[in-house]
Amino acid sequence: MPTFEPIHPDFGARITGIDLTSELDDTAVAELNEAIDTYSLLHFGGQEMSDEAQLALTGRLGEPEPNHVRFGKTGEIDFFGTIGNVIDAETKRDESDPLTHNQKGNNMWHSDSSFRLVPSYVSILCAYEVPGEGGETLYTSQRAAYQRLSPQHQAEIDNLQVLHDYVFSRTKVAPVDPNHAASLPPIPHKLVRTNPANGLKNYYVGSHARSIIGWSGIDSRRLIDELNEAATRPQDVYTHRWSPGDTVIYDNRCLLHCGAGYDADRWRRYMRQTRVTGRGPTLDE
Repeated sequence: MPTFEPIHPDFGARITGIDLTSELDDTAVAELNEAIDTYSLLHFGGQEMSDEAQLALTGRLGEPEPNHVRFGKTGEIDFFGTIGNVIDAETKRDESDPLTHNQKGNNMWHSDSSFRLVPSYVSILCAYEVPGEGGETLYTSQRAAYQRLSPQHQAEIDNLQVLHDYVFSRTKVAPVDPNHAASLPPIPHKLVRTNPANGLKNYYVGSHARSIIGWSGIDSRRLIDELNEAATRPQDVYTHRWSPGDTVIYDNRCLLHCGAGYDADRWRRYMRQTRVTGRGPTLDE
């Protein structure tokens, strides 16, 4: 039987007793989905993962989400994203490489694929090579942050809509390929989402959140910045220090995450990510 050890007061559990590379039956899949609803982040250590096993796991949790970068640039369907600087067993990209620079966009607080009409349900991130220093991933709960708001403040934001815009956020770090940019127009989402299984609410912002629909730019930024800051207070953040064999499944509906950065001139990093697409547009929830 699997065991669940909480890892942060607000969210997260370290799980033992499950081999994610095995063929999971319907009961195990239902238990994973229930754990995601409950804990938002699940950490499994010592997994002998492969791309084949990761894609199979992704498919058991729902519909695999195509990688938006490759699809946006070329129209090709690929379900994996590589996070890190490893090229092969001997070579890696250094700090001066454009791809290394582009990945620094991951160091802003965000929810994966919040810029898509149907945003991600969960991401699955598997670690193969990790830096000896740096390279952590930080997580925080917008569910817990919403619960910390006063009832009056909750009521004020409950029915608002927010535009999420990939180009808005990522051009702060590096240029976005024109084809890629054209494939990702700004998307309206509910500012406050409700988990369908347990009824718990969270707000939904992060670095891709550009503006509140119907509000002035100044007022929009003031509210979005306030909500982001309230969610990312240091005392509310869980920092995951990766080890090879770690697999982390995290709920993009309610968590924000960001990378801590690492010295690509000094270290190698190789991680593989897949995502499970959500049930539909947030405006239909």
